[in-house]
Amino acid sequence: MKRFFAVFLFFLFINVFSGKAQELRCNVQLVTQQIQGSNKQIFRTLQTAIYEFMNNRNWTQDVYAATEKIECNILINLTEQLGAEQFKGSIQVQSRRPVYNSTYSTTVLNFMDNNFDVRYVENETLEFDENQHLSNLTSILAYYAYSIIGLDYDTFSPEGGDFYLKKAETIVMNAQNVPESGWKAFGGSSGNRNRYWLSQNLLDNNYRPVRQFFYQYHRLGMDKLVDNVNTGRTQIEESLKLLQTVYRNKPDPYVFLLQVVYDAKSDEFVDIFKEALPDQKRRVYLILKEINPSNTKLYDEINQTGE
Repeated sequence: MKRFFAVFLFFLFINVFSGKAQELRCNVQLVTQQIQGSNKQIFRTLQTAIYEFMNNRNWTQDVYAATEKIECNILINLTEQLGAEQFKGSIQVQSRRPVYNSTYSTTVLNFMDNNFDVRYVENETLEFDENQHLSNLTSILAYYAYSIIGLDYDTFSPEGGDFYLKKAETIVMNAQNVPESGWKAFGGSSGNRNRYWLSQNLLDNNYRPVRQFFYQYHRLGMDKLVDNVNTGRTQIEESLKLLQTVYRNKPDPYVFLLQVVYDAKSDEFVDIFKEALPDQKRRVYLILKEINPSNTKLYDEINQTGE
């Protein structure tokens, strides 16, 4: 009995401390060609620090198997060095999700943030506290970690990522008094395309159909394509009507969150429907042309291919 109990404790220990793998498998790339004549070692150290911050931290209380980690990429382009430890540039964040019964991964988020203004002291530990803004660097990284996780959960259950998207919003609120751009409703180099508005729109009831789109498109649509392509396409077509509802209601002049979806999905829309039946192709084309007119030339391929 004692031996059984010892074995039980051993496996419990493994589950709690080893099996609880971190949630993200995040590739980090740092581009610094525009910064001349500086200490290049600090950039290598910074890239390693960011990689470890994103990948070695438990962002949730859930248990992830190694195969369940969320694949994501962070590309940071530093364009200015404002001081020995102060840098400015952009950060592009992309996350992907595997499609059931296939080797294909679909892009969930592809977001360019031009408000990346951070301070980094070489070899300094990156500290983060959910309840206060300690540094712009760790707040930005944690913000995107929670946003990636929240949107990923949304693709598996209706609005399943709400808890983590609210954590991202809390980071935004904690940063309202900092001088750096990207955290407030106004200011910054990207106008409304910033962290403040991404969080606001994701949690705005007027944009709620977009959150519903993430579930219907991925779980009811993409995950069904391999087993029944017609069922999968039909669900994806229905999910596009959710985006159409938001577009027609126009919660704001920019319909910013819709553009976030298009940045991740436009090419995939074409790939999915260019081999569909003619009637469905026409219906989908008309929806996409209405809600995303700037990409009409791309969507023309739906009707031009496979007929």
